[in-house]
Amino acid sequence: MNLSFFMAWRYLFSKKSHNAINIISMVSVCGVVIATLALVIALSVYNGFGDLIATLFSTFDPEMKITPVKGKVFDPNTASFDALRKLPEVNFVGEVLEDHALIRYGDHQVIATLKGVDQQYNKLTNIEKSLIDGRFALHEDVLDYATLGAGVASMLGVNVGFQSPIDIYVPKRNKKINLANPNASFTLKHVLLGGVFCVNQAVYDENYILVPLALTRDLFRYTKEVSALELKLNPQANIQSTKARIKTLLGPNYNVKDRHEQQATSFRMMRIEKWMTFLILIFILAIALFNVVGSLSMLMIEKKKDVQMLRGMGANSSLIQKIFLFEGWLISTLGALIGILLGLTLCFLQHTFGFITLGSTSGAFIIDAYPVRVALLDILSIFFSVTFIGFLAAWYPVYHFGHKWFKS
Repeated sequence: MNLSFFMAWRYLFSKKSHNAINIISMVSVCGVVIATLALVIALSVYNGFGDLIATLFSTFDPEMKITPVKGKVFDPNTASFDALRKLPEVNFVGEVLEDHALIRYGDHQVIATLKGVDQQYNKLTNIEKSLIDGRFALHEDVLDYATLGAGVASMLGVNVGFQSPIDIYVPKRNKKINLANPNASFTLKHVLLGGVFCVNQAVYDENYILVPLALTRDLFRYTKEVSALELKLNPQANIQSTKARIKTLLGPNYNVKDRHEQQATSFRMMRIEKWMTFLILIFILAIALFNVVGSLSMLMIEKKKDVQMLRGMGANSSLIQKIFLFEGWLISTLGALIGILLGLTLCFLQHTFGFITLGSTSGAFIIDAYPVRVALLDILSIFFSVTFIGFLAAWYPVYHFGHKWFKS
């Protein structure tokens, strides 16, 4: 074992002649433990909420989505898209056409996003799991059905038990509004309410209506065009490599986005909040590590006789400085290790038992307890950040104050 490290270890755990030094050393270790514990728990909770948001969006968002770089629609029947459908990584390809429309029921009306989907849609997403009323249906016999977001259904004042059809108005494309007869400027279609979905995301629940793709094409006066293709991949397929292969196949005129990229703003905000919290807690940790400066300074004063004895035995200034540098570094390292172990234990208990709840009433939120997920990268970032700041906190008193006592 390295001599300077061995002596630093003995100084840390041996009984000092002044009890105040013991107390300050333990306070330093405890401060590092608490700050590290808070870092592990905070980052793990952010990871848990990130996974929860991804799960909620996965109910409505496909695994991969293809949209045009320019324009609103494109032809999905070209040779490139035929080759896309034959890729072994792709299980299903669904055609989608969406745009805004006026939805009316009785005296209630709302502007919503009309999303026309084909029969593959329930295979592309988990929409059936999010139904809170009715069933997912598109077309039966001669009737067209719509599946409304819970917010849209509430604003229209409808539920599945109502028999009257819902009216959908869309301005006629490439035609001017006829002020003398405004109704002639709109295309009108009727649908029956088949079901109501709720994915607990306002962007979908309060804006979207799912209808048959053929109905949407009739409304917007398209023949074969789509606004997007939605893909479900083979479970064994690697998302990133498959995305790169599809981009190469389709060229630069199309965007290919996975689920995280489809909701880039939401996940970017989560990451910003997570790492801002990390920086704030690191700042608190740096303040806690100021105790190391006082602890080392007092220890160096107390060990003057030991330093003189080491000098007599042939120790140079470098060796003596390393002893006290290791002493301060050990305080932060031990605190980091203990804090990480405690944090991992608490995260495991929270994940298993959920003893820290989001509210006193069960079912008031989407989940009852705070979600947690420990990420190895977070743990490594915490450990190296704590030990690095601890090293700087130890380096300052040793090399700026210690030279007065260590030099021959």
